[in-house]
Amino acid sequence: MAGETALDRRARDTARWVGVATAAVAGVLAGWCLKAVETRLPALIPDYSLWSLDYPHPRWLLWWLLGDTTEATLYKSALGGLLMVCGAAFAHAGARKGRARGFPLACATGQWPWVAVSAGLALVLSNLVWGWTLPASGTWQPTFAPFVSVPPAVVVLYGRGWRVAVTGAVLGVVLVTPAALLLVNEVCVPSGLSPVVGSVTAMSLGGAVAFTLCRVLPWMPALPATAPPPPSAPKGSVPPAAGPKTAGPKASAPKASVLPATEAPDQGAAWVVRRALADFTEAHFYGNEWAGAGLLLGTVVTFLLNPGAVAYGSGLLPQMMAAQILAAVCGVVLWRRRWASAGWYPTFVPIVSVTPATVLTYGGSPASIAAGAALGALAAPPLAAALARSLPAHIHPMVAYTATMAVCTATIVPLLGLCPGF
Repeated sequence: MAGETALDRRARDTARWVGVATAAVAGVLAGWCLKAVETRLPALIPDYSLWSLDYPHPRWLLWWLLGDTTEATLYKSALGGLLMVCGAAFAHAGARKGRARGFPLACATGQWPWVAVSAGLALVLSNLVWGWTLPASGTWQPTFAPFVSVPPAVVVLYGRGWRVAVTGAVLGVVLVTPAALLLVNEVCVPSGLSPVVGSVTAMSLGGAVAFTLCRVLPWMPALPATAPPPPSAPKGSVPPAAGPKTAGPKASAPKASVLPATEAPDQGAAWVVRRALADFTEAHFYGNEWAGAGLLLGTVVTFLLNPGAVAYGSGLLPQMMAAQILAAVCGVVLWRRRWASAGWYPTFVPIVSVTPATVLTYGGSPASIAAGAALGALAAPPLAAALARSLPAHIHPMVAYTATMAVCTATIVPLLGLCPGF
C-alpha cells in the first residue's frame, strides 16, 4: 500500500490477527454454548427421525426438500435452507440496484436467479424420480446431490435461459443422483466410509460426463469465448486470462470464466469474517456472506427448537459448526496470499466435506474438531486448485473440487482412526 510505513503494516497485521483469532474463538464458543443448552431446550418441532420416515406425506416432503438445500454442509435444516436462499436473494437484489451486498453470487456471472431455478428444479425432480429409495431403505439417501453440482455449474458455464437451466437439471437428476445412490449404498455403507465420499464422487463423475455431453447437445449455446471482468475491474476491462474470441459454434471458454471472481481482497479482519461466512455457501454456487449468515442462523434456530431436528438427529451440530468455523477461518488466513494473487481460492472445500465428516465419524470429540478443521484447511484447498488447473476449459472446476472432497474425506477420516484419541 502506497505510503505505508513498517509500523503501519505491523499495526494492520496485528489488528487482522486479533480479529481473526476473535472470530475463531467466538465460533468455537458459540458451538459449545449450543451444546451446553441442548438438554435444557423443549422440543418445539419433530425430531429428524420422525419427519424423514414420513417422507411421502406432502408436508414432510417439503421439509425434506428444504433440508436438502443444506445437505452440502451436513445440516439438514429446512429453516437454514430457507434463510440461505433469502440471504442470497437479498444480496442479488442489492447488486442489481448498484448497492454492494457482499461477495458476488454465482461466480460473479449475474446469473444467480437461473442458478437457483436450475438447482431448485433438479432438487424437485431428484426427489420425485429417486425419492422412493428413502422409504424403501428406511435410511438417509443423497437426493440432494444435483442441487450443488451439475445444474448450477451448467448455468454458470453456459449462461441464462430455460434450455440451459432445464438441461442442467435433467443431467443432474439422470447422472448424479443414481450414481450417488449406488456409491453410498453399495460402496460407502458396506466399507464403513463416510457417505460424503459417495455423494461427492458422484458429483465429480456425473459432472465430467454432463459437461462432455453439453458440448454435443444441439440445443445448448456455444460457450462464451471471453471471461467477464471481475467486479473490481474497471468497466470494459478483461482479465489477462481471457484471450481473443475463438471461432466456431462450440468455442472453448478460458478457465477464468468459470471461476468465482471476487473483489481484490484487502484481507483485514472484517474481510476474513465475511469470506469465512461466504465459504459456507460456495458449494451452492452462492459464495455470499448474507447467504452464509442466513444458513447458519436458520440452522441454529432449528437446533434451539429441537436439537434432534438437525444434523440427522446426531446432536452433533455444535461440534460440527465449531469445526467448520475453525476450518473456514484457518483456510482463509492460511491461503491469504493465494487469495490476494488470484482473487479467489477454493478454501470452502473442507467445510463441506472432510471437516464435518470427521466430527460425525468420531462423535464430536475435541480431537476430531481440531484435526478435521486443521487438516482440511491445510490439505484440501491446494489440491482442489491444482486439480482445477488440469481440467479442460469446457469442464467446470466443480468436478475438481468435488473430487478433492472425495479424496480428502476418504483418506484423512480413516487415517485419523489409527491415531490415539480417535
